[in-house]
Amino acid sequence: MNNRERWVIITILLGTAIFVGTDLITDSSEGAPWWHLASEGFVALAALAGVVFLLRGSFALKRSLAAEVLKSSNLEAEAEQWRKQARAHIEGLSQEIERQLTSWKLTISEKEVAFLLLKGLSLKEIAEIRKTSEKTARAQSTAIYEKSGLSGRSELAAFFLEDLLGPREEREGREKENLS
Repeated sequence: MNNRERWVIITILLGTAIFVGTDLITDSSEGAPWWHLASEGFVALAALAGVVFLLRGSFALKRSLAAEVLKSSNLEAEAEQWRKQARAHIEGLSQEIERQLTSWKLTISEKEVAFLLLKGLSLKEIAEIRKTSEKTARAQSTAIYEKSGLSGRSELAAFFLEDLLGPREEREGREKENLS
């Protein structure tokens, strides 16, 4: 139920409680039987209980939403902090990937496709982004794999990411070997 619907129902229940309460006062001054007054009193109390229930739910929903907004903004700030810290490394990695693609003698178009493949885009998405046909994207990806000597997308990604994503001890061991 959205907020507007909630307030419409609260208004209707509050109006019902007021109407029944007024009728209850009128009936009691006219000497209505106790069971009639009790039943009208029960209706008025039930309407007020509905109002309280909906108001409590509304306030709980607002608190929950505020907490989620805060959590979301904290996550966005954390992500931005990570991007700032990693920017130099990412730029360096991009330059190294570019250097390797050049050493494989890829064309400019093939390099663009290679970067999009590394980002995980499908051939259809690559074709849409580059405003070419899916057949062209497929042919360019095949050329990339042939020129690089790799068998497909997973080997292409592994070629660049394998050393970055291994266990920390393994990475540190390879770094020490490279320094010696």
